[in-house]
Amino acid sequence: MLEYNASTEIDASAERVWEILTKASDYPEWDPYCIRIEGTILPGAKIKAFTKLAPDRAFPVEITTFKPGKKMVWSGGMPLGLFKGERFFEITPSAAGGVSFTVREVFTGPLLPLFRKSLPDMNEPFAAFVQGLKERAESA
Repeated sequence: MLEYNASTEIDASAERVWEILTKASDYPEWDPYCIRIEGTILPGAKIKAFTKLAPDRAFPVEITTFKPGKKMVWSGGMPLGLFKGERFFEITPSAAGGVSFTVREVFTGPLLPLFRKSLPDMNEPFAAFVQGLKERAESA
């Protein structure tokens, strides 16, 4: 298993953060690593993410968990679970009145050792993602 994550406190409602996370067309405005997201972010939907880490490649995923204002999971990979990536978006109310937000990506599968060295380090992109989300949510 290989995992990356980043978290932040956001002074905004869970509804506001969720609204931002589910508006695919706006990702390039606040996520510095996103080129575009094709598709609509809805339960069971299939979307494609295009990032600056691999600009000529689409990352197709399915939205496998969709709990408004709380949690969303994007899942992709190879058939039979040979290689799988899951990105978790989690929103938790905080004592200060805003929310705690975490983005986490987990890579698994028997072919992970073959792909591990070709996977980008997601620490900086995730840090930029949570910072961009925080700034977007708090500016409204």
